[in-house]
Amino acid sequence: MDDKRNPKIEPYKGPAGGWGSLKSVGSILAREKAPLRTARELMRQNKADGFMCVSCAWAKPADSHPFEFCENGAKATAWEMTSEETGPEFFAAHTLTELLGWSDHELEQHGRLTHPMRYDRAADKYVPCEWSEAFAAIGAELKQLDPKSTIFYASGRASLETSYMYALFARLYGHNNLPDSSNMCHETTGTALKKSVGSPVGTVTLEDFDKTDCVFFFGQNVGSNSPRMLHSLQKLSQRGVPIITFNPLRERGLESFKNPQNPVQMLGGKATRISSQYHQVKAGGDIAAIMGICKALFALDDKAASQNQQGVLDQSFIAEHTHGFEEFAACVRAQEWDAIESASGLKRAALEEAARVYAQSHAAIGIYGMGLTQHHFGEHNLHMIANLLLLRGNVGKPGAGLCPVRGHSNVQGQRTVGIADDPKLVPLDRLAEQYGFDPPREPGLKTVQVCEGVLNGTVHAFIGLGGNFLRAVPDGPRVEKAWRGLRLTVQIATKLNRSHLINGEVAYLLPCLGRIDLDVQNGKPQAVSTEDSTSCIHGSFGKHKPISEHLLSEPRIVAEMAKATLAPNPKVPWDEWVADYSKVRDAIEQTYPEQFKDFNKRMFTPGGFHRPNAARHRQWKTETGKANFIAPPGLSATGFEDAPGRLRLVTLRSNGQFNTTVYSNDDRFRGVYDTRMIVFMNAADIAHFHLRDGQEITLVSDAGDDVHREVRGLRVVSYDIPQGCIGGYYPECNALIPYWHHAQESKTPAAKSVPVRIVA
Repeated sequence: MDDKRNPKIEPYKGPAGGWGSLKSVGSILAREKAPLRTARELMRQNKADGFMCVSCAWAKPADSHPFEFCENGAKATAWEMTSEETGPEFFAAHTLTELLGWSDHELEQHGRLTHPMRYDRAADKYVPCEWSEAFAAIGAELKQLDPKSTIFYASGRASLETSYMYALFARLYGHNNLPDSSNMCHETTGTALKKSVGSPVGTVTLEDFDKTDCVFFFGQNVGSNSPRMLHSLQKLSQRGVPIITFNPLRERGLESFKNPQNPVQMLGGKATRISSQYHQVKAGGDIAAIMGICKALFALDDKAASQNQQGVLDQSFIAEHTHGFEEFAACVRAQEWDAIESASGLKRAALEEAARVYAQSHAAIGIYGMGLTQHHFGEHNLHMIANLLLLRGNVGKPGAGLCPVRGHSNVQGQRTVGIADDPKLVPLDRLAEQYGFDPPREPGLKTVQVCEGVLNGTVHAFIGLGGNFLRAVPDGPRVEKAWRGLRLTVQIATKLNRSHLINGEVAYLLPCLGRIDLDVQNGKPQAVSTEDSTSCIHGSFGKHKPISEHLLSEPRIVAEMAKATLAPNPKVPWDEWVADYSKVRDAIEQTYPEQFKDFNKRMFTPGGFHRPNAARHRQWKTETGKANFIAPPGLSATGFEDAPGRLRLVTLRSNGQFNTTVYSNDDRFRGVYDTRMIVFMNAADIAHFHLRDGQEITLVSDAGDDVHREVRGLRVVSYDIPQGCIGGYYPECNALIPYWHHAQESKTPAAKSVPVRIVA
């Protein structure tokens, strides 16, 4: 099927939110053919007595708005609650080869999966099977395989309860191969912040937004990826708090917002300006930009000292709480402004103005997204944000701190309860005592290592707890080709996606309940829990009647696979956990007593209960015992040199998608309709390469290895993006990213600075 039905490009002049947002929500409610039922459920979304959104992980306030959901959150709920079905009749009518010609949008749009299915390779079709057959076959296959050749992948939507059980299953089976969606987005946060401040997660809560007087905002498109955050940013702007933004593209959500819940604004009121300064930094240029701000701060501090005035740097905090300041200061002072301007794409005066505003603040928050984490030197992007905040004591005090904006709704939480390939992140000794086994101590495989293992034949089995792995990974076409050589593939899902169409020799597609669905076990409705971006834990209770009686819950599916695979262990009560999820939470509390004290009692606390974070209290769990200034090795985060004809590709999400889920082929905020085959280019670059707006081109990888990677049929669109940088949609452009092009330590794919060339 053709994804480009009637492509249209027309610049969007309106704000984020507004009537366009309401129209978009109304459109998807009608399209999913359950508008009234979905509208009722939306009133429960992100409320203390309701369900947690299956879209982004932004924090949920204790005092909720009447409509505590955003445009994309409403799309996600309608998408899950559709009345459309994808059942045995559908699979009987279509081969998987045929379905590979469908777009991402068309596959998921068809509806919810309704029956467990087995892949019949001879017919190239899924055929129905019994649950008991599926579990027995999966268990038999896993028993025959080397555990270290198997992968237990998890997307960010699985609950804390499911994630804990899944991680335990993996370790009881014998491996730490637990890659997850964090590997592809914010793994860099964990590795970098752990070194800088001793906490692998952010240090702020929603309450800090009420106390801050300055915000730095880096590499995150709030309007499309976490629109509920615009409520907090709008309040900051309205009380005069400067929001200093660094982002390659001009994004509408970072410019202006009209609140759909504000009748005055909606009925003719002015939209709220979001960013007070907007700096279009080059892709990969954030290290240089922050270095420039730091250099300007040192100059302001020197000037104050020469005039016997109070300094700009918080010297008492630096002396008491930090390590490495002198080395970092020497690095900053050694940088030349010409090099900073060249690497960042920004003028000295602009960076000095940002520094001047910061110097006048008392409490500042540093917000960032995947625009910083997905680079070869991504860790140093984040070290630099931490350095900037540490210079003025802006970690561990009210209104200040680090704020990574996570993607999927429980991606941070699943790591908290054990979905981790690094055994050092898991209390293995406690698990050993709790469940009477010897947990594996060998590090597991991260996502890019899984890709490498599939390509070289050392990975033999893959179980996917949600997600769309093959569509999300770098080097997708190469990995897909090798994927068919796997012995076993199992996909647990609510809707059909491309990853379900490419299978190993033995393959099962297992439909599960969604978070919004009513989950009854042993005659009793069950609740689950999730963690948001600010480390707050929330209860979630689904009430929607499941679309099919053949669906099982994720905890039930995990438990049945584990029982079919593992020898009985009286210390692991799989059936008791499935019958009563509160007993899983008791087990989580026993494994993580400091993090989950009184878990069951507190899980429905309005606004969630906050997990302890030592860095918030200026307790630094680092090797030095202090917060660390860490100097970068250079000014660019890309990991490659610029060269004639080489461009820096930034992969982007559209307004009509969330992660790999494409709700529509429109990107309203960028003025793109009915197509995703787009490359955004600066007008000067279009002229330089002798192209024209609207021309179709091919992008080819310029990574320097012997592999040919290309994406054809991309339409050139003139856009406000720095020269030398271009933008293209994820996941369509993933084929251009080598699996080995990743952040140095976290191995997060470097999808925000990919070296490419144009073939006209």
